Amino acid sequence: MMAARKRKMLALSAAASKQTVSSNKHNKETELKQEDSPTQCENAQSAEAERSRYFTKNEQQHRLGEDFFKQPCISLAKAFLGKVLVHRCADGTELRGRIVETEAYLGGEDKASHSAGGKRTERNTAMFMKPGTIYVYPIYGIYLCMNVSSEGEGAAVLLRSLEPLQGEAVMRQLRAARRKEGARQLKDKELCNGPSKLCQALNIPRCFDRRDLASDPEVWLENDPDTSPAKPQDIVSAPRIGIESHGEWAKKPWRFYLRGHPCVSVVNKEAERQTLSGNVMNDLSPHAVKPDTGQHNVKRT
Repeated sequence: MMAARKRKMLALSAAASKQTVSSNKHNKETELKQEDSPTQCENAQSAEAERSRYFTKNEQQHRLGEDFFKQPCISLAKAFLGKVLVHRCADGTELRGRIVETEAYLGGEDKASHSAGGKRTERNTAMFMKPGTIYVYPIYGIYLCMNVSSEGEGAAVLLRSLEPLQGEAVMRQLRAARRKEGARQLKDKELCNGPSKLCQALNIPRCFDRRDLASDPEVWLENDPDTSPAKPQDIVSAPRIGIESHGEWAKKPWRFYLRGHPCVSVVNKEAERQTLSGNVMNDLSPHAVKPDTGQHNVKRT
């Protein structure tokens, strides 16, 4: 009888011990899983950081830094031709367009400039900031234009036309959203062939105003490694658009575009002939305007 009771006690003890071991094993596995969780998080973060480093390094290979923007307004307006404007949207989509047309606004005596006579306002503050600062302003209350400050007090360059390079489908949707229902589908060359059109197509918002194009993570300029810099004979110098009311300043040949490019907003045959013959007006000199020049007129779509 005693032997039977002893065997039963031993059996119960063994079962309890087995349950405890099992419970401990389960708890240990749970602890291990809990420890694995932050490790997996760290791995994911590490992988994301690795991707970030890759993209940053890749961008820096072609991205234009602040030194590029440190040049006189007219020189910068020409230097922009052939460069690529990039906007990385919130979902990671990158929209790219090659600059094919610009206008220089020199401030100072340039009556067509928003900063003519050194005038500073809340709106044009970006024109007086360091070279490479984005100046976005509205026209007609509904459209936007994008400019970039240069050397010179209040001087900046208007980005007038782009050649779509990447994200054309998205650009077409963005443009269509601002057009009448039932309007014909735009051709690729029509997506960005105007200062307000390119802002719509690349989804450039007003809040980009005063951002630094040399360091901003969402919008920047880069070299196109597959193209060579434009040759002087390929750059047409023509009067600026939409500033007829500014008299002699409307005649200054401070609009620059790539000859023969289909995305140019307005072709000026007479200016092209003069450029080819070398008979370009002396007003191309930065000294045609009193020192410390400024910027833009109200641009047209």
